[in-house]
Amino acid sequence: MTQVTDRDLDQELVRRAQAGDQRAFEMLVIKYQRRIARLLSRMIRDPAELEDVSQEAFIKAYRALPSFRGESAFYTWLYRIAINTAKNHLSSLGRRPMMAAEYEDEDGETLDAVAQVPDFHTPETELSNRQIVSTVNEAVDALPADLREAITLREMDGLSYEDIALAMDCPIGTVRSRIFRAREAIANRLRPLLSEVGKDKRW
Repeated sequence: MTQVTDRDLDQELVRRAQAGDQRAFEMLVIKYQRRIARLLSRMIRDPAELEDVSQEAFIKAYRALPSFRGESAFYTWLYRIAINTAKNHLSSLGRRPMMAAEYEDEDGETLDAVAQVPDFHTPETELSNRQIVSTVNEAVDALPADLREAITLREMDGLSYEDIALAMDCPIGTVRSRIFRAREAIANRLRPLLSEVGKDKRW
């Protein structure tokens, strides 16, 4: 028996929605509304404003659904619409996107950007661990927008290089370069701290 993947389920819901099944699209909204809200909360802090922009993103996605051909994952396609909607919204207000220092996983648990740094649990290293977390968050926030978006999609959202290339509308080689440069910038910030705790490793 062939295993049905999450992407297969999304494609089936999209197919039904494109055929006029409104409930199918509602199921996609239910599935991704929290994830989109968390994504956009990196750019928009006001809860009411965030809700309005998220809703607008789904409305735009519904209207654009006939043009979706399944060349990328549905979420990748939805991600691009949501990001562009938020950018246009902020641009219309003369504001720049803000990036939060923390992110959440699918269960709403807070994550920090230091996911790949060794985890120190002893009381003696608790302060060092907090400093590392803070340093990585600051390093991510200080990255140019294109590098920050690429590393966030890779490390926080877990997208493949191919899907990141589609989401950012650029060649996969550019994606690899941006992620490499982002990791190098973060590593440069981390090295002094990691040396202090005997963990001078590349992030």
